Amino acid sequence: MRKYSRREMAKQLACMSAGTLVWPSHWSAKAESIRTRKIPSSGEQLPIVGLGTWQSFDVGTSSTLREQLEKVLSAMKQKGGKVIDSSPMYGSSEQVVGDLTAKMGIQSSFFYATKVWTSGKQSGIRQMETSKRRMRRPQMDLMQIHNLVDLQTHIKTLREWKEKAKIRYWGITHYTNSSHEKLARIIQAEKPDFVQFNYSINQRNAENRLLGVARDQGTAVLINRPYDGGSLFRAIKGKELPAWCKEADIHSWGQFFLKYILAHEAVNCAIPGTSKPHHLLDNMGAGFGRLPDATFRKRMVQHLNSI
Repeated sequence: MRKYSRREMAKQLACMSAGTLVWPSHWSAKAESIRTRKIPSSGEQLPIVGLGTWQSFDVGTSSTLREQLEKVLSAMKQKGGKVIDSSPMYGSSEQVVGDLTAKMGIQSSFFYATKVWTSGKQSGIRQMETSKRRMRRPQMDLMQIHNLVDLQTHIKTLREWKEKAKIRYWGITHYTNSSHEKLARIIQAEKPDFVQFNYSINQRNAENRLLGVARDQGTAVLINRPYDGGSLFRAIKGKELPAWCKEADIHSWGQFFLKYILAHEAVNCAIPGTSKPHHLLDNMGAGFGRLPDATFRKRMVQHLNSI
């Protein structure tokens, strides 16, 4: 199997003059629907690939960059993606998401997740109300306590908000391996609807305990940093994608990295960030076709370690 760089994907995936993005003809995903998994606390189905907005959607009022992001959101909707994750610490990202989905008339197409990232009950309430206004959501789908800041204060507020239907779900987040044990303890004690944390093929600490605890306690899992901050792409630069990847319908290195994560039964959705339509479509491709089994995943790790 030849390798497909993200630059080549740009040429193969984008048919922008027609306003539509299409799968390359050799992808089996063309006639399929994206895979979904149940949110344990409700049974609601979520597509397994979503979109993070850190840096990528922090574009302010730039009309050129906003136009590009409209194409990202359009491609995501076309392929059945739903989860859009943001935060008040992500600059203008919340506002940009709200403005663009409203402008495009596709607000009801997505599952909106953001965070509270401040100390104090009233400060938290003000921040969350601001986030709802920015994202133009009368009810937020998921509100998360960002990096566990003032955890116990916000847990009380989020439980109250869920009872009042101001939010549908609440959760907790972090992005470091060192936080995993604390996240596991909180899940066991507080039973959040969601937990979000870092996990990738070369950062597998979550496999030791955290993923199992989330599964056993019925907490849905969102994965951030699936490409380990871009280090995975730097590691394979110029390398051929193994021919055996076709056995799991893997057609690019991005899908190689994402499908390793998505194959874990506890993972509900990975949320790689991007501002490029062709990267978005490549990411979404990981939600289609076959997923690796345990033996295949070991082979993936071994191959990456050999590079």
